[in-house]
Amino acid sequence: MNSSASKSLSVAWKSSGLLMPCLLLLAASPASADRLVQRFKVDSRPVITLHNPNGHVTIKAWTKSEVMIVADRVSSQVAVDAGKTGNRVDITTRQISDSLSPAQLIADYQINVPEDAELQIHDDSGMVTVTSVLGDMNVDTIGAGVDLEDAAGYLTVNTVGGAFQCMRCAGRLEVSSISGSLRFMDTRSYHVRAKTSTGNILFDGEFLPNGMYHLRNYSGNIEVRFSPADSFDLSATSLKGAVHNEAKLAPPPHADRWNAKYGNSLFGTFNTGRAKVELTSFDGTINIVKRD
Repeated sequence: MNSSASKSLSVAWKSSGLLMPCLLLLAASPASADRLVQRFKVDSRPVITLHNPNGHVTIKAWTKSEVMIVADRVSSQVAVDAGKTGNRVDITTRQISDSLSPAQLIADYQINVPEDAELQIHDDSGMVTVTSVLGDMNVDTIGAGVDLEDAAGYLTVNTVGGAFQCMRCAGRLEVSSISGSLRFMDTRSYHVRAKTSTGNILFDGEFLPNGMYHLRNYSGNIEVRFSPADSFDLSATSLKGAVHNEAKLAPPPHADRWNAKYGNSLFGTFNTGRAKVELTSFDGTINIVKRD
């Protein structure tokens, strides 16, 4: 090896020696330091509570008897407290420094829970997504949207401005919002009670025998989709709005007792009337349409 090549090799080794500590520092950068991972062994039907001011919360069921929490903090001044008491796992996001602004108090969560877990979630802003959890659930948000998929149990959701969507949900559903829109898609619930002041409501699911379906808003559209095999008693009233119907209804007994003071109203039975459907709006439009 000539002297020029030897000198180049020496410089390369020195450079790599300087590079390795830099790589180690990058591996321990604040981005990785702000990700926290915790695991808790649980028994059947655990309860998981989460209080988070701002962030995206994703909760998925798995087959393990374990709760795994992955939290990503925007700032190192945000603390994530997680602990287990009995068969309950509590998770809280809080600020460490008083100088931290509310806009910086953000944590995103990815949480895996057993299928039969019970959830109590409070997330002011961001988004809450829950998939395949079959236990009872309570979700409270201010501006955060709520997206449920393949959920069951007794499900209660309350938002101020967050939108709500439920795909293939079962069990009992009670949803309330001030201005958020509500969507029930491919729903298989025997009890749905949904209300919003200024949002739209869409129901596209099964009307189960003896099921109760109450949809209510002040303004905005209410749309209910039905199939020829469905069976329900229908009551639809919009005090100042319109009611449009594609279902061939048998009139109820004493139909002449309904008069103009009830606004635009529609009452009748589709097939044998095995479910009960009540749609109410103040000045919104109600549409009962045949499913494509």
